[in-house]
Amino acid sequence: MTGKSQAVPRGRVQRFGKFARLAGGVAGNMLTEGVKQVASGNRPKARDLLLTPTNARRLTKQLAEMRGAAMKLGQIFSMDTGDFLPRELADILATLRDAGYAMPDTQLRGVLADAFGPEFESKLNDFEFQPFAAASIGQVHRLTTKQGRSAVLKVQYPGVRESIDSDVDNLATLLRVSGLLPKHIDIAPLLLEVKAQLREEADYEQEARYLNAFVRALGDDERFLLPRVIPSLSSSRVLGMTYVPGVPIEDVIHEDQEERNRVMSLLFELLLIEMFELRLVQTDPNFANYRYDPESGQVVLLDFGASRRFKAAFTGAYLDLLKAVVAHDQDAMADAANRIGYKLGSEKTPYRDTILQLAAVVLAPLTRDEPYDFATSELPKQAVAMAGDIQRYKEFWEAPPVDVAYIHRKIAGLFMLATRLKAQVNVNELLLPWLQE
Repeated sequence: MTGKSQAVPRGRVQRFGKFARLAGGVAGNMLTEGVKQVASGNRPKARDLLLTPTNARRLTKQLAEMRGAAMKLGQIFSMDTGDFLPRELADILATLRDAGYAMPDTQLRGVLADAFGPEFESKLNDFEFQPFAAASIGQVHRLTTKQGRSAVLKVQYPGVRESIDSDVDNLATLLRVSGLLPKHIDIAPLLLEVKAQLREEADYEQEARYLNAFVRALGDDERFLLPRVIPSLSSSRVLGMTYVPGVPIEDVIHEDQEERNRVMSLLFELLLIEMFELRLVQTDPNFANYRYDPESGQVVLLDFGASRRFKAAFTGAYLDLLKAVVAHDQDAMADAANRIGYKLGSEKTPYRDTILQLAAVVLAPLTRDEPYDFATSELPKQAVAMAGDIQRYKEFWEAPPVDVAYIHRKIAGLFMLATRLKAQVNVNELLLPWLQE
């Protein structure tokens, strides 16, 4: 965590002003770049003018400074696999996953005083005002409990909860009027779900309940290491937890092949447990939500604010989809996809066939009873190319079912991590016990 800090803009007017200046700056850069291109004899497309390095830096810097829902929505969009946003925009927004400004001490002290009273420093032993992590909703500080145990305090940025609805609407409008979101797509249902998810994620009391649920389910599993909630240091905007050791999960790349395979197998197995046993999935794919303890080999699980509960009907239909994919049964795949919420249309139509082919390609690692080499996989390129084909069927295309979007976002994150770690995982072997139940 660097020492950079920036006050979090508070209030709808101040935050809207940020969006307005962002839009104005992007438009100005487009005009300047357009003049340059025309003077050089080129006829640039509007999208090419939008996606310049200057505009990319402006967009990510402004969203990172705003934090809250604006930054979080940018992170969510950045996980798009190519069938929702232009690939270039998703790559630009991906930098937000590592961006983070700390709030100044004056704002931090105000939040702590609201949570613990004006004499808060006497209640927080060895509190480190410099955070060691900062993200979209809050930042994390080290301290010591009265019993002398290492702990962390997750402190929410002021005003982010109150600005969720307006931030989401403003960012969606900015992307829409800029032409970066296809005009024919109705994203209203997705935006409603995003707002609801972010409101829940900004409720640290709810996150504490989710963390406790995961501790009950996985606390005795020695392969995992989870923090514990400290109730006396927790409220709706501050969350106290025990400190758990570990290094960034990406550091597993320095381990031997066997250990890299074991860690990624464990994370894929965890997703299956979350989906089909707990029906409670931590849906945020950010690598920072996992760490690794080199001494014990345990995988550390962090940040449960983005957890989501799924109905049995949905997880049952999704399991049926996986069964059909493994069995190469297209009719069963179509039936399960319709139950999940996809609208595939009539049989033997090009759109329906393309969707089913895309599902088969994306889920290919599940069908092979052998270690799948993520480092050499061509699957992402194939999926992006097929997603481009789907966009041609504008009369059929719509935003994916919300529950599916969250699951696929999580799967995409695991795929990216497995690729980063150059892991080889027999995903089919992990899945088979669930298919046989």
